[in-house]
Formats: sequence, structure tokens, C-alpha cells
Amino acid sequence: MADESTQSIVVDAPPTAIMGVIADFPAYPEWANAVKQTEVLETGPDGNASQVRFTLDAGPFKDVYTLSYAWASDGLSVNWNLVKGQMQRAQTGTYQLTPEGEKTRVTYTLSVQLVVPMIGLFRRKAEKMIMDTALKELKRRVEES
Repeated sequence: MADESTQSIVVDAPPTAIMGVIADFPAYPEWANAVKQTEVLETGPDGNASQVRFTLDAGPFKDVYTLSYAWASDGLSVNWNLVKGQMQRAQTGTYQLTPEGEKTRVTYTLSVQLVVPMIGLFRRKAEKMIMDTALKELKRRVEES
């Protein structure tokens, strides 16, 4: 498995508002620029999506892939794993929410292994860019709601 990358951002909202945006997969194309289409394939007994297909277009990186989700019962984290993808061999990730008074720290951990090998330095730069963009877009969406 590839190395993990981790980044955090503080969002001016409670964890429930943030997790609500994270769990609203049909709305992703409205605010996550690289996500062109989503389809919830399965829903778990808690009502949250357990499997979602994404169509991604991030410039040179395009993919259609399916992720499997596991939602924490306390509403403070969600983990995912790649079920299948065209350009990815593996993907694992986590959003961990930590309340900080009226705000919440969102920590995003991601590990992606592509079908085509990529030099570690370039992979880490790409992961950093993906994570930085995802966190900023999530923050903007939550705080505008």
C-alpha cells in the first residue's frame, strides 16, 4: 500500500453540519470541482451511503471508481476503501472530525495507489493538492450553508 498523506483544516461549523455535507454524495458535483458525477449504489442500515461510484476529472487524472464507506456511530468519522477503479489499484481514506469549541477540525487522511506507477515525490505532491483542494472546497460548502 502507498504511504498515507494527512492534512487538516478548521471549519466554522459543528460536526453534524460537516458530516451532512460529506454524506450528501449527490451534491458533490455542485461543490467539488473534480467530481463530475456520483451515484449511490448501496445504502447501509443507518441510511448513509455504503457504496458510491464517482466520475472524476481532475485535469490529467480522470477515473471512474467505486468506494465503500463505513460511518462511525458517533458521527465523527468516516472511512472508505476502493472497491474498483480504472486508474487506481487501491484507495483508503478517512475524514476525522474533532470539535474545537464552536468550530471543528477536519482531518483528511488519504492513500492512493495508481495502476500506472508514479514516482513517490510526484504522488505525494498530487495527494497534497487533492487533499488541499478537497478540504478547502468542503470548508467553503459547509460555511456557505
